[in-house]
Parts: sequence; C-alpha cells; structure tokens
Amino acid sequence: MAKEKREIVALKCEICSHKNYTSYKSKNMKEKLEKSKYCGNCQKHTLHKETKVK
Repeated sequence: MAKEKREIVALKCEICSHKNYTSYKSKNMKEKLEKSKYCGNCQKHTLHKETKVK
C-alpha cells in the first residue's frame, strides 16, 4: 500500500489571530481545514482555520 502525501499546516485562531496548533492535511484536499479548538489566548473554544507554516 502506498503512503499518502501529506503536508503540515498551521491552525490560526479567527478571533485573536494566534497560531496555536499544527495539523497534517492531505495534498488532495482543495478546501481549507477548519477545526474548533481551544485558544489559550482567548481562553475559550474558537474556530481555527488553516494557514501556512513558516
């Protein structure tokens, strides 16, 4: 079985714009990744969207 090609993406909080998490994403996915995660800066669960890793 062949390995799937994946890339590392950063997840940025929509409210305070801090990059809090990283995740793997398949290169075949065209839409941006969105997850509800805890933001330590906002101190609540917020929507985090995909951005590029530096």
